[in-house]
Amino acid sequence: MTKAPAATDHPADDHAEQGEDASPRPRNRRGQGLLLREEIVRAATALIVRTGSDQAVTLRSVAREVGIAAPSIYAHFPDRDAIVEAVVLEAIAQLHQAIAAAVAGYEDPVESLLAGCAAYVDFGVREPARYRVLFGRAHPEREAPAAGVPGRRQGLDAFQTLVDNLRACVSAGRSSSTDPFADAVAIWTALHGQVTLRADLPDFPWPPTDTVERMTRNLGRIDS
Repeated sequence: MTKAPAATDHPADDHAEQGEDASPRPRNRRGQGLLLREEIVRAATALIVRTGSDQAVTLRSVAREVGIAAPSIYAHFPDRDAIVEAVVLEAIAQLHQAIAAAVAGYEDPVESLLAGCAAYVDFGVREPARYRVLFGRAHPEREAPAAGVPGRRQGLDAFQTLVDNLRACVSAGRSSSTDPFADAVAIWTALHGQVTLRADLPDFPWPPTDTVERMTRNLGRIDS
């Protein structure tokens, strides 16, 4: 299936239509530019959640949501792709925080592994639109590798938590895995499939969510 092209905006159009797009909004006081940036990200997030796609995010649609003129966005973001990227990075950070909080409550490595995987699926099921944009959007070309993009480190950290937890299970004699990294990739793939299939096929007679534990134990080669 061919992905729809990303929505685009033209500065000239923004200036031409700013009168009808923007509703009156009090100007931020000096030093409050960061607040406007946060409002822009929240507005873009709301559009994605309502529509289920980042295609709804344009400079004009975000400006209408915030109540500002579209050209005001350029002081904070160069284009709509940068806005979507900010939404993605915020979602990645929150996903990582949810996993970290879940695993912190357990000393047993297996329980910690299972809790982290459950938190991953819970985030995806609870935030289907935000989860989808993490993986399903069209990525703008960048010279820097993904690991070098500011904020993208959180995504790698979330996966590293999975690898570390599985290695802890091996060290404790609870897993027979001989390649924790490869087995962690298999677990992540299964978790991602669980989230996306449940979102795309809500009417399917899904078994209880304890299938997450079953998958994790099987793919992580948990012995007990």
